[in-house]
Amino acid sequence: MSRDFSNVKRIVVKVGTNLLSTEQGIDEERIEIIVTQIASLTKMGYQVILVTSGAIGMGAKELGIIHPVKAIAFRQALASVGQPVLMSTYREYFKKQNLVCSQVLLTRTLLDKRATYVNLRNSIFTLLELGIIPILNENDSVSTAEIGNAFGDNDRMSALVASKVDAQLLVILTDIDGLYTANPKEDCNAKLIGEVENLSDDIMKAAGGAGSAFSTGGMKTKLLAAKIAAIAGCDSVIASGYDSDILLKILKGDCVGTRIKASKRISQKNRWIVNSSAHGSIMIDEGAERALIHHKSLLPAGIIEVNGAFCAGDVIEVLNKKGVAFAKAVPYYDSTDIIAISGHNSSDIEGLLGKGRKDVIFRPEDLVFLNESE
Repeated sequence: MSRDFSNVKRIVVKVGTNLLSTEQGIDEERIEIIVTQIASLTKMGYQVILVTSGAIGMGAKELGIIHPVKAIAFRQALASVGQPVLMSTYREYFKKQNLVCSQVLLTRTLLDKRATYVNLRNSIFTLLELGIIPILNENDSVSTAEIGNAFGDNDRMSALVASKVDAQLLVILTDIDGLYTANPKEDCNAKLIGEVENLSDDIMKAAGGAGSAFSTGGMKTKLLAAKIAAIAGCDSVIASGYDSDILLKILKGDCVGTRIKASKRISQKNRWIVNSSAHGSIMIDEGAERALIHHKSLLPAGIIEVNGAFCAGDVIEVLNKKGVAFAKAVPYYDSTDIIAISGHNSSDIEGLLGKGRKDVIFRPEDLVFLNESE
């Protein structure tokens, strides 16, 4: 039975460090194989965006380092050395295919800001219209959170990019065939899971830990990435990049790897709210919670507590009276102003903060319930 990807026009391909790594460092031959496949897809009319790991591994190869590197400053140094070498390698092989590639370095902060998040879409669309292959990577040389465990993997970033550019397919290439019922490197009875309708707790338990010495991702991060892609209406396929024709096989409909099917698509703005890091939180009373559930605005009278320092327009969590986050929202006020008007009626806002201010904290269109993204 084949898969139907006839609707796919825009693809995000993520290449992991494990796939690109050898005992000597980054495998340039593997890069050439991947570039050749992307070139073939481009000639077939697909728009392809490449998200690549490997800067730290390439830096390690350049400096002759083969042992695992844990210190953040050291990993930043390796990324700084390796990123231009990695891009030079991609450029060389794309040039052989008569294609031009570009570099786009991202940080989590950039994706959390609405203005730069929107601008990323326009930038990538322009590159694609010009026939250029955008190559995206985390800016590991300056981002401590990205190198550590807070964001830490290009799997998640690739899904956020797929969501942002309305891709129909996210392909995550790794060093194993897909998701197994157990770790196939340790359990000979492990079986490949070909299709995943939804990412249940049992499916998530089948995922293992992190990968190689120079990577921060594992199968669990790939499934979490697929979950992000799914709410954007984007299918995901996790497959082995060691197959020299894997991308062509996937687009042809061959049942290779593990396919995670798209779920109900939510709007671009709501995706941004759900996927952004919360800059703080507000706790509300039961009456305010009921009002939000019934698609009403949040009034200052319902606020019990404000946590963190945030600006107007930042994404924050909304907590119920028990302290459980049940939604994310974008308020019209910063944390200082919300503290000042908490517990007051809307009619008091002008006297407390001055004229010309909103009479609500946020409206229904600025709120996303967390269960809507599951």
